[in-house]
Amino acid sequence: MENTVAHKLESLQKLQSIDSEIDELRKVRGALPEEIMDLEDEIAGYDTRVDKQTADLTEMEETIDANKIGIKDAEKLIKKYGEQQMNVRNNREYDAITKEVELQQLEIQIIEKRIKETYEKIEVKKEEIKETEAKRTERKKDLKSKKEELENITKESEVDEKKFEKGRNKAIKQIEERLLKSYEKVRVNMRNGLAVVPVMRGACGGCFNIVPPQKQAEIREQKKVIVCEHCGRIMASVVDEVVEEVKPKRRTKRATTAKKK
Repeated sequence: MENTVAHKLESLQKLQSIDSEIDELRKVRGALPEEIMDLEDEIAGYDTRVDKQTADLTEMEETIDANKIGIKDAEKLIKKYGEQQMNVRNNREYDAITKEVELQQLEIQIIEKRIKETYEKIEVKKEEIKETEAKRTERKKDLKSKKEELENITKESEVDEKKFEKGRNKAIKQIEERLLKSYEKVRVNMRNGLAVVPVMRGACGGCFNIVPPQKQAEIREQKKVIVCEHCGRIMASVVDEVVEEVKPKRRTKRATTAKKK
């Protein structure tokens, strides 16, 4: 039984070590994936805006065409009334026709004013479309740049990530399903991704709450899987002396660029 539990804890520690390495590799990408998604959403928003602005522009142009037809109709009526004035029988008919002509002339003036205002709106709308398209073009450039940057970073870590994934798959096979599910559940809920930790200097290596001596003794015996009563992490071992290891920082193209700036 001791060997079985010890083996389970050893497998869990190994899996945690591999997952932490994978997390570090993915952390190098920083916020790039999220930035790319945000840019794609922003560009989609600009696409929708341009479509709406273009539809508004088309509607305005159609309105102008309809108004021009209205002017032609009014001109036809004026011509018709002019011919009728030549055949009037009295002043009353003449005044009535004259009034109709004046109304049509006024209608033409109103329509011409509308057309002029619509042309002004069209110019404004064209500027709006131009500005939106310019912003969209800039964002597309940013998106292309960030995608290339992410691709370069991914290529740099691709070999290591595949190696760790292979080791991870191998480690998973040595852990029973129930325990693996518990590990995955705890890991997802932890910001640092640590589900398996040692007890260091008498405290949980995850939440740093004190672990009683009796509990530490049980952890050392490795007769059963023990979890921290505060954070739920699996406490797999007890480290009496902590030796800090200085790891070289991963240097990335993005980090170097930021430093130069």
